Amino acid sequence: MSNTLQLAKDLISRDSITPEDKGCQQLMSERLQKIGFEISHLKFGEVDNFWALHGNAGPVFVFAGHTDVVPVGENWQTDPFVPTIKDELLYGRGAADMKGSLAAMVVATERFVKDFPDHQGSIGFLITSDEEGPAVDGTVKVCEHLKSVNQTVDYCLVGEPSSTNQLGDVIKNGRRGSLNGRLTIIGKQGHIAYPHLANNPIHLGVPALNDLCNELWDDGNEYFPATSFQISNIHAGTGVTNVIPGDTEVIFNFRYSTESTHEGLKQRVLDILDKHNLEYKLDWEHSGYPFLTPKGDLVSSCLKAIKIVKGVDAELSTSGGTSDGRFIAPMLDAQVVELGPLNATIHQVDECVSVQDLDDLTDIYYQILKNILA
Repeated sequence: MSNTLQLAKDLISRDSITPEDKGCQQLMSERLQKIGFEISHLKFGEVDNFWALHGNAGPVFVFAGHTDVVPVGENWQTDPFVPTIKDELLYGRGAADMKGSLAAMVVATERFVKDFPDHQGSIGFLITSDEEGPAVDGTVKVCEHLKSVNQTVDYCLVGEPSSTNQLGDVIKNGRRGSLNGRLTIIGKQGHIAYPHLANNPIHLGVPALNDLCNELWDDGNEYFPATSFQISNIHAGTGVTNVIPGDTEVIFNFRYSTESTHEGLKQRVLDILDKHNLEYKLDWEHSGYPFLTPKGDLVSSCLKAIKIVKGVDAELSTSGGTSDGRFIAPMLDAQVVELGPLNATIHQVDECVSVQDLDDLTDIYYQILKNILA
């Protein structure tokens, strides 16, 4: 059994459902401390985090990730917290997202520090147990701490499962921003047989919602698709057939490119709603800025490492949801990429990762360290 596989199994065996860590970070930090890392355990609220650093010069390369996992769901073939190997696949909650990546990061770093004890620059680890949850007391708080002590980060690799069909075929070099809206369209409740005595908020809202759905928010750019507006929930009414509702609630989301800003999108939504003379309330939640790492030192090092280990020409992509890169890139002014195993089973029942991919991912991370710091 490889060192990476053994560590991945040890991590998976701990039921660290958000925001619990269940000792995963202690396991990682103890191994890093043995090879000369200085460890800072940073607990904010109920969330465990740690920062580890090896070296005292630049450039600073950081591995970032999370020890927390999503709830397991039902009808697993095996116990989700008893790591099990079947047909060369390692099964368990967090195998792909992202305890396998964490294991590969630690083992790659152990090997690199042994082979290059006098390496250039510094290696850091930024680990949280609040990525899958509210993400309030996790990476964002660690970034605030790092800024307060003037700790810089030049390059950051987040171990999110980025691969699609084979390990290393996709590198996420950016993510779209995310803006949520909760819109309440206000009407007047009444008997459905006397519509002239009521004001149906569903009927009032449909033209405005149609305009929002058909609006071209931007055209995207070389790295990002066009900004997307999607309605996720609509609720109105009492559940009976003879009452016109008093209001309609609409929940929507923007996944937006770097061609738009969240403030600009807010204003355009207000303009459309006001054009229809609606009475409404609108609450906003901005959950992530977009970030982009164009081709440069970090991206080139990753592409080269994947080619060496897997013989694959990786594709750059900004698709998918949000990650903690949305905090690290803007707050620490760092180049950020996401590179990890296949994402086909993440958050699913019977989540799994290829045993061979774990060892190959370790080799890729090792090569990236060599490309940047050796």
